[in-house]
Amino acid sequence: MTAVRDPVAGAVGAAFGEARSAVTQASVVRRPGLWERVSRAARVTVVSASAGSGKTVLLRSWIKEADLTGSAGWVAVGRDERDPQRFWLSVLGALRKTSAGSVLLRPLTAAPDLDGWAITERLLTDLADLAQRLWLVIDDLHELRSVEAQRQLELLMLRAPQELRFVLATRHDVRLGLHRLRLEGELTEIRGVDLRFTVAEARELLSGAGMQLADPVVELLVDRTEGWAAGLRLAALSLAGHPDPGRFAAEFSGSQRTVAEYLLAEVLDRQPEEVRRLLLRTSILERVNGELADLISQGNGAERVLQDLEEANAFVVSLDASRTWFRYHHLFAGLLQLELRRTEPDAVVGLHELASRWLSEHGFLVEATRHAQAAQDWELAAGLLAGHWSGLHLGGQTATLHALLAGFPARLRTADAELAAVAAVDELAHGSIEIAQHYVAVAEGLAVTVPTARRRQAQVLVGMARLLLAGRSGDQRARAEEARQLLSVADAPHGGEPGVVEEIQALALLEIGDAETWTGRIDQAEPHLEQAIALARRIERPYLEFMGLTYRAEIELNRQIRRAEELSKQAFDLAGQHGWTDDLFAGFASMTLGSALAWQGHLDEAEDWVRRAERIFRAEANPASAMGGYFVRGQLELARGHFADALAAFRVAERLAGPHPLARPLQAWLVYVLVGLGETEQVEDSLAGLPDRVRDRGEMRIAEAVLRIAQADPHAATKALAPVLSGSARVGWRSWLAEAFFLEAIARDLLGDPVAASRTLERALDIAERDGVLMWFLLHPSPFLLEREAGRLIAHGALIAKILSLLTANEPARRDRPPLLLEPLSRSEIRVLRYLPTHLSAPEIAGELSVSTSTVKTHMRNLYAKLGVHRRAEAIERARALGLLAPSPGPR
Repeated sequence: MTAVRDPVAGAVGAAFGEARSAVTQASVVRRPGLWERVSRAARVTVVSASAGSGKTVLLRSWIKEADLTGSAGWVAVGRDERDPQRFWLSVLGALRKTSAGSVLLRPLTAAPDLDGWAITERLLTDLADLAQRLWLVIDDLHELRSVEAQRQLELLMLRAPQELRFVLATRHDVRLGLHRLRLEGELTEIRGVDLRFTVAEARELLSGAGMQLADPVVELLVDRTEGWAAGLRLAALSLAGHPDPGRFAAEFSGSQRTVAEYLLAEVLDRQPEEVRRLLLRTSILERVNGELADLISQGNGAERVLQDLEEANAFVVSLDASRTWFRYHHLFAGLLQLELRRTEPDAVVGLHELASRWLSEHGFLVEATRHAQAAQDWELAAGLLAGHWSGLHLGGQTATLHALLAGFPARLRTADAELAAVAAVDELAHGSIEIAQHYVAVAEGLAVTVPTARRRQAQVLVGMARLLLAGRSGDQRARAEEARQLLSVADAPHGGEPGVVEEIQALALLEIGDAETWTGRIDQAEPHLEQAIALARRIERPYLEFMGLTYRAEIELNRQIRRAEELSKQAFDLAGQHGWTDDLFAGFASMTLGSALAWQGHLDEAEDWVRRAERIFRAEANPASAMGGYFVRGQLELARGHFADALAAFRVAERLAGPHPLARPLQAWLVYVLVGLGETEQVEDSLAGLPDRVRDRGEMRIAEAVLRIAQADPHAATKALAPVLSGSARVGWRSWLAEAFFLEAIARDLLGDPVAASRTLERALDIAERDGVLMWFLLHPSPFLLEREAGRLIAHGALIAKILSLLTANEPARRDRPPLLLEPLSRSEIRVLRYLPTHLSAPEIAGELSVSTSTVKTHMRNLYAKLGVHRRAEAIERARALGLLAPSPGPR
């Protein structure tokens, strides 16, 4: 193909050569006033004007003039950009190319569900120590269609350090809450009227292009174009070879669209046929390089032409430092496409097909799929999406996949097995589990219609959809079975890409391992998870490793709480390196870490992590995850003594439970909270209505003991606990034995058997010390028993001191809640209560009240039960906390 060269070097086509010279000179017109405004601007500068107003040229020339190449990161927003992840990765990449950014900013890798909020917070963290001026220039901001990404950009601008300055170029104002910056004097605005070329600047542009025009002609051009930069550049392009500049200026329209269309025809008519063909045919592409342009235009030498066009700075913009990839100005591309459809309407579909196949062969799968869709070659498009879906999904491009899926007619989602499977997973990420179930059923029904060559690929897709659906619903047995089936399909030889096969193998092993964890087969779960993590590291898939660490932490939550905390933090370290801190699996890790901290008694620290999980989980798409989040929330609130909040969380968890493994222990936790609320009759009725096999489970016997102690019936409590302590009634979690022994100690103490109480308390502390689980002592607070035994149980002195400290630290949270009694006190009980702070014995109180000693003792037992305590001193302290007695006159 004939290249467009400088006239001095021997141009091919004098008109085009002169045009190139004209526009190249136009790009260096000095505009010191505008450059100064940008340089002296405060935090944010907005350059808002219509297409072709010279925004990009102004900012590029300002960077060059001010020598800011190493201090300014440049981001060009892609056309109709709806993917927050892609936008923020480009922002990070641009800033990392600056001198300051290369030092401060950590690299980031794409991942599923990668959240722009996480990237924003990461940028704020990394740039906190920014000491030198750094500029972030975002061009074509109007193309950012994601409201979420706009909100994230607003947050970054409001919270960024003072040394980070923003320059936003846009065709129209974007809603970014800039009014606050405007009121604070932190916003500089450059509008279309500011960008209009003056007569002097237009004269400089034309003169620099070698066109000495009379002042009236220049003034007429400025008047016709209203100083529109693109119009003047296009005018210069056509005037280079026009025989009558005066007539040209007189006929020139002031409408931007009219100007562009008129000059487009003028430019195209004056170009060699090879260049004209190149411009028209490659206009269908979002970006183009020389090889692709040669293929589409059926020529050669396209790279040199594109470079010359880019140097002209009117139509073409380079996308990389080596100037091999280019895009056309959006307005110019749109008009070229119109002209292509007018002149070669029958060629458009074929051009899209050519582009799709070239892009696919060169690994540009997303663009290849879009061109196949533009050609309405739905079979090709579906094949591209299905063939590379798993790699894209596990690479974090879920938003892009969502947009690609939207490019198919709705009817195809229920007519193609592979598309239906992709749609199912898309619904799990962006929609609802019910619709996902529908698509899975459709995919299963259509699987037999898939051609033999693609049948195994379809099996993998449908298998992944079923697997993820089972995981979201909480059916762990189905999840494990689906994962094993997927693993067998992936392991079978079928000529697939090795990397993709290994990704699927790692994913299947992870899902098997976690399902085995939740069904209690820990010994089988560990080898599967370790194998998956090793495979993920070998194939360099850090996201799969992140999943594995998260699942390993869940295992240790049932064994070694401190190890669960350690693994969760390792997972978050890895997430922080790659920007996954708001990913779905970060939600799992947050929930595990929050639970681990709560079980160790660190309730305030646990709160932060539980909130993270709650922000990530969506019940409609991930009921199993949301159920786990509400379950942990209920435990945390119960440990604080917030019974109403705990009940609300447990009720939501109960509604979402389905086949979730936590549904079983949830029954016991509901007993705890209802007892705390004084609903003992309701609990009694519920326990009576349970089948014997359920009521005799270890955790339910422990729950019954909690009820009996609250009812001041320690004999019944010890009877309920006996099978648990003997081992005949098994518990699902070893730490429950610590609770059982602790409740036994409380019951024995109430029965007046301090020796048995001390012995069983020691057993409880042995288990708690080994496992690091202290929440039981917060759920059933008995500080007086612990204080009394501290002197005897010397080996556990430090642990007892820690538990007492946690009880003291948690007491303000309990006092912040409205006073709670398990049930109202009678008048007689209140009269007895008034005498408890005295040193009078029960017979002496009976004498004061003129009642029998047995009546006083009955009232005291009722008081203890209603106050939720076991001894007289505890009753006095609890009554004071509830405001039923006057505060103590001094320290104890």
